[in-house]
This record gives sequence, C-alpha cells and structure tokens, in this order.
Amino acid sequence: MYALIVAGGEGQRLRPYTEDRPKGMVPVNGKPLLEYSLDWLRTNGVDHVVILCGYRADVVMDYFKDGCAREQHIEYFVEETPLGRGGAFKKGFSFVPPSEELVIGMNGDNLNAQDLGPMIQGHRANAALVTVLLTQLRSPYGIADLTAEGRISGFAEKPLLPHWLNAGVYVISSEVFSTFPDLGDHEDSTFPELARAGRLFGFKSSAYWRAVDTVKDLLEAGKELKELG
Repeated sequence: MYALIVAGGEGQRLRPYTEDRPKGMVPVNGKPLLEYSLDWLRTNGVDHVVILCGYRADVVMDYFKDGCAREQHIEYFVEETPLGRGGAFKKGFSFVPPSEELVIGMNGDNLNAQDLGPMIQGHRANAALVTVLLTQLRSPYGIADLTAEGRISGFAEKPLLPHWLNAGVYVISSEVFSTFPDLGDHEDSTFPELARAGRLFGFKSSAYWRAVDTVKDLLEAGKELKELG
C-alpha cells in the first residue's frame, strides 16, 4: 500500500526549531515528527511512501534517503512553488501505480496511534471515496459546571467536547484524485463536493492523537509519548 505525506510546512510558530529544517523534521524526544508518521505507516503495513516536500526538502531527503534502512520504499516530490495540500496530494499521486485501489494521505506533523485496519474496513463498507480520521476535540481550558440558577457547582479540567475534528489522516480511493485541485487545499474544494455527494465519511477514533503546531505542543507531545511508552 502507498501513502502520501505532506511535509513541506515551514512551521513558523515553531521558531527557532524550524530555522534550518521543515516542521516535520523538528525532533520530539530525539526523533523527527515525520519519523513517527513513517513508523506508524510501517506498523500498519504501508511500505511505499511518497513524501511531499517544500521548504528545506534537502533535510528530509538527507535524513530518510530511499528508506531502505527503514524497510520502506521512500520517494520524494519537491514543490518548486507552493501548491497547497490538495495540489501536493494530486502531484504525489502520479507516483502511485494504477493497480493501487486505495492510498493513505496524511499530514506529516501530527502524531496518532489509531490502527489503520478498521478505518480501511469502514471505508470499504461505506463505499466511501474518502474517509477522514476524526478525533474528539478537547477543551484547552477548564469548563465551569453551572446549575439552572447560574451557580457554579464545579469545574471540569480540559474535558472532551461533543465535537470531532479532522485529524489529518485519510483513506482515499484512487479514482478521486482527479478531482483534487491543481493549486489549493482539498478541504476547501474536493471534500465539500464529496460531502454533498454523500461519499465523504468520518472514522471516529479514541486513540492517542496530537497536533504539533507550537513550542508548547512540542513539549507536551514529548511528555505524552514518554507516558505512552
């Protein structure tokens, strides 16, 4: 199975860590963020990966090379000008053989521990064109519990909220890549169209997930991964 990983972000909110490397190469506990994604893919049986690079692509290519040492086959698509995530996915799909029915698409700067098997099974069972990994939104703040009279009865510290967000991992049927934009974001064009057609599905996951966008996220991710072992 093939995967396409978007890994061209500059990560401006992670300065100074990204002054000499892209966001996906910022280390968490001594290992680049992108390597966690590659490890997760390998654990889930994905042995061919196309890394979609932009800013400081040389750092990614020098580190992972052809993937032979990792028992993965790694290729690279390097943007000369920014294409947006949808455009990068569309270009990256040109590396995928016509025989591949499904492709995994993902952002290379998130961490997750969801088993891919049930997500693929759900995708096939629903006859979906794209299935999006969803994770439950957790409040970054404590939430007050109020009585009907407005009295505070207690506080819930950073509770899970009744909303599900896009976790940046997709199971994509190969036939749909032709509808991805040449320039821009698939979430602004292709995904809304698929939703209107009833062919976009979500997979709710309770597994570990973490977006790493700021230095605070980076530090918290390091602690969480140590706790997970």
